[in-house]
Amino acid sequence: MADETFRSIEIERTSVGKYTARNVRGGEISVGQGGDDPNFTPVELLLTAIAGCTAIDVDLVVSRRGEPVEFRVRGTGDKIRDETGGNRMTNLAVEFTVSFPEGPAGDAAREMLPRLVKMSHDRLCTVSRTVELGSEVTTTID
Repeated sequence: MADETFRSIEIERTSVGKYTARNVRGGEISVGQGGDDPNFTPVELLLTAIAGCTAIDVDLVVSRRGEPVEFRVRGTGDKIRDETGGNRMTNLAVEFTVSFPEGPAGDAAREMLPRLVKMSHDRLCTVSRTVELGSEVTTTID
């Protein structure tokens, strides 16, 4: 039986500063170094992971009450060089812009939204909880 907790991706270099990330299900996303390159940078992927995780948590439950008319989530942060000379992100934030139609279903979804956002932040979103709590990252060379 496979370990159900294990997650992995692989990244393959396609040219200087450009890579393709693949998951085990065959999904692909292009990663680049920024500048004029339209591909997501690693920092943008971090923001995407944080915002996307919370968006999924909230959407899966709130949309059962009422289908959103608008559902947008924005992830932001500041990339800084800290006092040790290392790069890192600060001021990470997730901002929801959600609206529902008028009526009982929309009212139920609107009422539930703040609780779901808090629940995602406090216990459901694996990504933001990992960032907030910290987790050791090891690197090896094969």
